[in-house]
Amino acid sequence: MTTRVLVLNGPNLGRLGSREPDVYGATSYAGLVEECTKTGAELGFDVEVRETNDEAELIGWLHEAADGRIPVVLNPGAFTHYSYAMRDAAAQRTAPLIEVHISNPYAREEFRHNSVVAAVASGTVAGFGIGSYRLALRALADAAES
Repeated sequence: MTTRVLVLNGPNLGRLGSREPDVYGATSYAGLVEECTKTGAELGFDVEVRETNDEAELIGWLHEAADGRIPVVLNPGAFTHYSYAMRDAAAQRTAPLIEVHISNPYAREEFRHNSVVAAVASGTVAGFGIGSYRLALRALADAAES
């Protein structure tokens, strides 16, 4: 039996590959989906990758994960820094939730140094490009083994 995992992405992540490639790399969103699905399968996960620019939709997905005890890899995008509603939804988690960022927020503008999600996440992986997602999925696999 495989474990279902949601990889949830916030605003502008659907623009990967064309959005600031010097910051976010050249991998497209389709490439991210492929990489997460492939890595998840290697780890025994059934990974579903989603992206939205809508805060309410992301909150609904976090509720779905909490209700279903589904582990989550969450890249909240800009919501990271100010969405207390999203933070409160993430706090309701009933399975591990790994916050992930492609870039290193602490190496960027000061407003990006604060995460309202970090305190309610199981952990945070940042600064490794698309590899941050692979590391987060591996962290979920490690958590499942312990």
